[in-house]
Amino acid sequence: AVHSPKMMENKVFLSFTFYSTILILKMYVVAIITGQVRLRKKAFANPEDALRNGGLQFYREDPDVERCRRAHCNDMENIFPFLFLGAIYSLLDPSPTVARIHFLIFCVGRIIHTIAYLLQLRAPTRSVAYSVAQLPCFSMALQILLATTPYW
Repeated sequence: AVHSPKMMENKVFLSFTFYSTILILKMYVVAIITGQVRLRKKAFANPEDALRNGGLQFYREDPDVERCRRAHCNDMENIFPFLFLGAIYSLLDPSPTVARIHFLIFCVGRIIHTIAYLLQLRAPTRSVAYSVAQLPCFSMALQILLATTPYW
């Protein structure tokens, strides 16, 4: 494997990279599920796709497809900021164990959030998962601000 020895020394960054990659793969899975639900429900966002799959009457919205799309949008609203915060936080030389706990809590929270969203689990499962996943992000943001305040 080709790797930078310097990067391999940063255990926090490697942990961040692992959990970030898991989350990005999870987002791809949600996108694939959305496409499969579109095909199964015959509900296409573009007229050319509807025409290819039976006719313009299938150029329409569907509640199940919209649920998948909302789950995907929620991922983008939360995972993208995590990618920034986690990368910067990794540069602050935090405790590897504490950092791993931050990344793990966020990752597990987001996976549970997606499962709760797609399987329509009873409230407040989804909102609790969302809130728990936000905690490490707020923690990382606060630590970044405290570390950078002298330079503002």
